[in-house]
Amino acid sequence: MSFVGRSEAERRVMLKQIGAESVEALWASIPPEFRVQGSLPLDPPLAEYEITRRFAQWAEANADANQYACFLGAGIYDHFIPAAVRSLLSRSEFATAYTPYQPEVSQGTLQTIFEYQSMICELTGMEVANASMYDGATACAEASLLATGATGRRVVLVSQGVHPHFREVIRTYASAGSFDVRDLPLDHGATAAAGLKRMLSPEVAAVLWAQPNFEGIVEDGAALTEAAHAAGAYSIASADPVALALLLPPGRDGADIVVGEGQPLGVPMGYGGPLVGFFSIRKSDVRRLPGRLAGATVDLDGRRGFVLTLQTREQHIRRERATSNICTNQALMALANTIHLALLGAQGMRDVATQSLEKAHYLARRAAQVPGVSLANGDRAFFREFVLRLPGPATGFLRAAEKRRILAGVPLSRFDGARPRDLLVAATEKRTREEMDRYVDALAEWARHPAQAPVQEAACRS
Repeated sequence: MSFVGRSEAERRVMLKQIGAESVEALWASIPPEFRVQGSLPLDPPLAEYEITRRFAQWAEANADANQYACFLGAGIYDHFIPAAVRSLLSRSEFATAYTPYQPEVSQGTLQTIFEYQSMICELTGMEVANASMYDGATACAEASLLATGATGRRVVLVSQGVHPHFREVIRTYASAGSFDVRDLPLDHGATAAAGLKRMLSPEVAAVLWAQPNFEGIVEDGAALTEAAHAAGAYSIASADPVALALLLPPGRDGADIVVGEGQPLGVPMGYGGPLVGFFSIRKSDVRRLPGRLAGATVDLDGRRGFVLTLQTREQHIRRERATSNICTNQALMALANTIHLALLGAQGMRDVATQSLEKAHYLARRAAQVPGVSLANGDRAFFREFVLRLPGPATGFLRAAEKRRILAGVPLSRFDGARPRDLLVAATEKRTREEMDRYVDALAEWARHPAQAPVQEAACRS
């Protein structure tokens, strides 16, 4: 498709075709006071190399993860991505592929989806995985729908340890009237099994919890699942795929549905997207599975092949019988997950998880030694991120750290105005000892004279 502007001759032909005498005649119905008078206040045209230079100058003004030590987390993580991932994703047969409706011409795409599903099942300890969802948030919401449909109950208990954005999307789904959402409170950063038991009742369809949770705490998945099952409810885990390389997969603890965000597996941070959700279940619920499912079969000659199967989608069957109105998947991002997992392998994933765990604990231990700074959740076990409680507003430290080329974390005041001094900090395998020591030095310097007035952020709030 050409993006070159139209010539005057072409404009005249177009105007003649629609019966207009001039371009101005097209705007005659717009009152003059609402029209722009004269030329637009734009700079004169630039040569290609001048445009490139200008964009490079603008990019240098950004505090990006390539130039700064990045300790951001809260659902989007700065993990290493092998160059082969981008190289393979850029191949035209993947980057421009359309929906694999015709298996005879889509075997490559279908096979990559099948391999992706197999890897997700291995990670989560589940029996069936779909071709992916839009993101972790929609995966959680669709899991809630599946549980309410399977149990015939209307209440979903959602731990406050689930990502706040995920909880917002779940509530948006619930607002249509199909189910109700109730919050499960945290006790020192973790979902309390005792509190869960008090809230369980015959009307509860599912308990949704995160592993690890939003504040990095490792939950007692076995206890939460056992409590849910004792009340006849589903146990839904929103799991981090990197953590699953070390922690016991929720499926092994008996969870009925395991979902999550796949961004840590070969997908760039990208200012929050694009993302990809994974969704895995027990085989008994396969006909309630939302989205696509690729299956292996054989053709008339006995050769192995791949097809889309069990397509319980509203555009394929009667609307009232559909299990979901998500009729697609994030195929390119799921392919990034697949390539990333294949390149690293099981041992490589364990290495990434182990380094992230050890570096996060090193940084947390050193940061907590700074006078006035403590770990908000005490000695709770955590994986890759943790919450620091600072002697002043966290936004003030963020500004100070930025001057030292450090992206110091995510202030929890974005999600809870009652927590202005709490900072969520993540450390992945990419962080070096020098970067972490520099972080602690910056924190110690700021903590000696912390500003007490919070710095107003430009970022949107939840």
